[in-house]
Amino acid sequence: MAVLTPAGAAPAAAAVAAPQQDGGSYRYWSFWERGGSGSWKYATQGPSVLRPEDGSVLGFRFALSENSQDAAKPRGSADFAAACADTGEREGRKRVALRLDFGTAADAPDGESPPESRTACASVDADANAAEALAGVAEPLRYNSDALLCAIDGYPSRGCGEQVRGEGGSRKDGRPGGAGDGGSGADGGGTGALGPVAGIAAGAAAIAVLAAAAVRQSRRRG
Repeated sequence: MAVLTPAGAAPAAAAVAAPQQDGGSYRYWSFWERGGSGSWKYATQGPSVLRPEDGSVLGFRFALSENSQDAAKPRGSADFAAACADTGEREGRKRVALRLDFGTAADAPDGESPPESRTACASVDADANAAEALAGVAEPLRYNSDALLCAIDGYPSRGCGEQVRGEGGSRKDGRPGGAGDGGSGADGGGTGALGPVAGIAAGAAAIAVLAAAAVRQSRRRG
């Protein structure tokens, strides 16, 4: 079941799509941070966990990739000064530049065409996370029932990190370099290179560990 978030909102445990490394290809949104050197690095925290600083540059890329090491980086320029030139500083708020790369026609699901890629500047509360910054410039966002980020600006209109068999995953068609983790980062799980399915598994494992600790503590008290 898909979930459309209201303006400025994001699921508390939103996760980003990223493929399992089992030889299949996946369509998903990957999540990136632009380092001081100007190069893209796969985010080690998901959008709902990462709290970017004022002046940060983040990227989201939709692509068909085989595994996390094959994840396609955002293309095009992403300069904070240029992106936020018309967005003034305000007390209690921060500015975050976001590069939204909707991928190529080859990456698109059947019957869909990717929108033109763009760079936007989000002005958000000083303690806002990356998911809130994204929601400020790219509604509608779509999440599935597991809180995975499925669509940005309504694209794609269906599907969510699904496996695509028989299409191959080595996307070498003109994209600028790149290893990374998975789709739009590993949002809520903060698992970086794990991605949607693996990120959920990691979250479930963490819950299991906490539950086991609670049982042990209860037995001690008994």
